Amino acid sequence: MKPIFKTALTASMTVAALVPTVAMAHTGHETSGLMAGLSHPFTGLDHLLAMVAVGLWAAQMGGKAIWQLPLAFIATMALGAGLSMAGMTVPFVESGILASVIAAGLLVAFAARFNLLLCTALTAAMAMFHGVAHGAEMPLAASGLGYMSGFMLATLVLHLAGIALIKAGKPALTTLVARVAGGSIAAGGLVLAVM
Repeated sequence: MKPIFKTALTASMTVAALVPTVAMAHTGHETSGLMAGLSHPFTGLDHLLAMVAVGLWAAQMGGKAIWQLPLAFIATMALGAGLSMAGMTVPFVESGILASVIAAGLLVAFAARFNLLLCTALTAAMAMFHGVAHGAEMPLAASGLGYMSGFMLATLVLHLAGIALIKAGKPALTTLVARVAGGSIAAGGLVLAVM
């Protein structure tokens, strides 16, 4: 396993394991901005699936996409959250989130490769819906800056988990794993859409 991906995987697993523990250790402060933000992407299956899928897709594409797609997702998600916190509304947020899960899953399942600018734009479009939802669901007692920092960090961890899943193994096996994971994510999005 390459050192950078081993480190990313270890960091992802550590943060994921510590988030619930840290939140519970401070009873009465679960709505603090940072803790609420850190836990939010892990508590919604739709967010979790889309964010892991972005990491998987970025790793499949390789090159600049490995950092550009996650960065575009996180930056646009923060923009969407900021707009939502400022009182702006975006129509069809839930439908957009579900569509993004299905689309991201299919992009991974079919190992889609387009122009990097187009892929970045698609990723940003998906992220806007997730960001608006995050902003709308911020606990009243939470600090906006802490909350945004938390969900951006959690999103990065989920992206890194998707990247590590692809980069940590042998290419032939990870190709199959990615396609199965992508199909499963798209199917999960369809199930969420009919629930």
